[in-house]
Amino acid sequence: MDHNSKNTLPDIRQTLVLNAPIQKVWDAVATSEGIAAWFMPNNFQPIEGYEFELNAGPFGMSPCKVTEIDPPNRLSFNWGKDWTLTFELVDLDGKTEFTLIHAGWDADKVTEFGQSHATVRDRMNQGWTGLQQSLAAYVEG
Repeated sequence: MDHNSKNTLPDIRQTLVLNAPIQKVWDAVATSEGIAAWFMPNNFQPIEGYEFELNAGPFGMSPCKVTEIDPPNRLSFNWGKDWTLTFELVDLDGKTEFTLIHAGWDADKVTEFGQSHATVRDRMNQGWTGLQQSLAAYVEG
């Protein structure tokens, strides 16, 4: 098998418009307290290169590393051994367009927990829809 050809699966990409100003949304997605409110407990710091952990409950602690931070428009971090999460924010006159991109899917790979990426991707795609709703409730409430 040719190890140079990656059997990639498409990124999960979900966009929604939040009825909240960009700075409020940025604080929700790029601070430890904000991320904990709608996603997972964590010890995040908004510093490029910073290593932190997400507490994935039954799945334990996931190592992460901030790879890009450009307030209040873009945050990327590595999550676990294969994934990258990116949050993109666009100011829409008092509202905010928020895009979540979950990349790093490979049909030939399994997660740390032995599940195929394809299976987990389907579940996460649905999971992110729920998390986006949690984020919306948090910033719009």
